[in-house]
Amino acid sequence: MLEYIVFSIINSLLYGMLLFMLSSGLTLIFSMMGVLNFAHASFFMLGAYFAYQISFFVGFWPALIVAPLIVGVLGAGVERYGLRTVHKYGHVAELLFTVGLAYLIEESVNLIWGRSAMDYRIPEILDFPLLTLFTTDLSAYRVFMLVISVGMFVVLFMVLTRTRIGLIIQAALTHPDGVSALGHNVPGVFMLVFGGGSALAGLAGVLGGNYLITEPAMAAQLGPIVFVVVVVGGMGSLTGAFVASLLLGALQTFAVGIEFSLSDLLALFGVTLDSSGLLRDIWRIQVSHTGPILPYFFLVLMLMFRPKGLMGKRES
Repeated sequence: MLEYIVFSIINSLLYGMLLFMLSSGLTLIFSMMGVLNFAHASFFMLGAYFAYQISFFVGFWPALIVAPLIVGVLGAGVERYGLRTVHKYGHVAELLFTVGLAYLIEESVNLIWGRSAMDYRIPEILDFPLLTLFTTDLSAYRVFMLVISVGMFVVLFMVLTRTRIGLIIQAALTHPDGVSALGHNVPGVFMLVFGGGSALAGLAGVLGGNYLITEPAMAAQLGPIVFVVVVVGGMGSLTGAFVASLLLGALQTFAVGIEFSLSDLLALFGVTLDSSGLLRDIWRIQVSHTGPILPYFFLVLMLMFRPKGLMGKRES
């Protein structure tokens, strides 16, 4: 039992921080531009594929730096020559543009790399058990992912709250005309933020592509949960995205190992259900079977009782 709790906590941190790397970029983009980028998970996928291709030729470490930069440049180009053009037509046009972009990226990946999963492996230098807890090994690569994720959160938080560019970004969010009057290029700031958010998604792809599976469906698998994180944390709140990522990561991870159903719970109180009744299958559903839908159930509850999210700002 203790082993299950310890490793569930570790896996929750790993999965939660991977979600945060994805959701942080989306949070920045939404808070700055008011754009719900439905192609954000596609940039995550591009980061994984670019890292696979680069590491095939020159190794993992150059890919760790180069792949996010390439994705960031692509994201900046999308904002400059795509979103900025359709922005004048309103949020619906932006939404349709990002949805179409997601399909375009997915089909491009299928065309270039095919539909099969890529053999994107953990670098050999990190492919060893760092330590052993109870009877289970904890790999060095998992610890490396955790360190990079935490470091990214600290750097991002410090840049946005303690540096000049962070102040300009926050000011451009609330007072774009005033920032422009002071001589700053507000459209350029927007392009920088969109490119930076895309680069963060690309970094998550580099680290998560070999931890998960690098395949064309990876964007569709992680895309919906990222939006759940952003909404639960509070639209535009970086701290909220961090807390929500850890919370939802723990919710899914702990649920996987709980072989307990509603009928088992009621049996503890002496209540026996009719095994042949109309709802017999529902009573027998175990918590482990509901893991994939628990974040969406939590999202529904959040929208019912706290629509602004955990740390979203309430309208006055």
